[in-house]
Amino acid sequence: MLLGLLFALSGLGVLTIAADHFVKGAARLAVHYQVSPVVVGAVLIGFGTSAPEMVVSGIAAGQGRLDIGVGNIIGSNVANISLVLAAATSVAVIPVNSRTVRREIPISVASVAVFALLIQGTIERWEGALLAAMIGLFLYSTLKSSGAEQELDEEIATFTGDTVVDTRREFLRAGVGLVAVVASSWFIVEGADLIAEALDLSGGFVGFTLVALGTSAPELVTSVQAARQGETDLLVGNLLGSNVFNSLAVGGIIGLVGPGVIPDSTLGETGALLMVIICLISAAFMVHRASVGRTKGFILFFLWVTSVVVLAGGESVEATGGSFGGF
Repeated sequence: MLLGLLFALSGLGVLTIAADHFVKGAARLAVHYQVSPVVVGAVLIGFGTSAPEMVVSGIAAGQGRLDIGVGNIIGSNVANISLVLAAATSVAVIPVNSRTVRREIPISVASVAVFALLIQGTIERWEGALLAAMIGLFLYSTLKSSGAEQELDEEIATFTGDTVVDTRREFLRAGVGLVAVVASSWFIVEGADLIAEALDLSGGFVGFTLVALGTSAPELVTSVQAARQGETDLLVGNLLGSNVFNSLAVGGIIGLVGPGVIPDSTLGETGALLMVIICLISAAFMVHRASVGRTKGFILFFLWVTSVVVLAGGESVEATGGSFGGF
């Protein structure tokens, strides 16, 4: 148990720092070599900010621990759209612009719903390929969308800064960051497995709670800081975009590298249903009055707590031989 906690917590700590340096280094190099702002923002930063979920879930699936990988995706999606957004609203009212309502909310909800449908019982390699094709289509659509460069300038600036790029330093930053992300992710998966075994919990529940909270920590810190500084224009879009990448890109990876039966039926059924419901409620909050304030934030936080309690109850039911209804 103690060894598992040590592995998981130290791995999560290193992962949070390493992922940030990897994204910053790669983004600064891309800007230095005059890569299109759309490519930097939509592809590089989009994939980079989902790197914790991507590597952790990919390693878990590759080792035959699909429940940890799927639990991490579901837990991260729920945390992004409830816990992280709620934390930001405790600092300031979060506005939601018309483009987000028109384009990003439907895409995010649809991505989460498709992922939820494809993880019922098993995830096959063809399903992973379908999710990968969908993220490819999403990126192609984003790259072709008009006016995207101007909207992404602010996001890119937060990663690149105003200083002259030292290419040697940024190559080193990105390389070491990537290696550290992979190494720390392995320790997280091993730690989660040891904790689940010691506490007689499913890997899916540990993935939904401990691992997902750790991999969502960068979004939590960034969102609260943005709210404090009044830089909330991209906050909601980033959280919605993170859910798109988690559901399609990370979901595609686990389906391609480790297809098979998802051993935690409660996670695949009840957890997936809760994820979709919470995403729909959060989307409705964003559309209503085009903002999310403290009252809505409190409700979202309550929904996150409820999801943890419900899944914890599912652990108890399965331990006594019962089960929840299917999704």
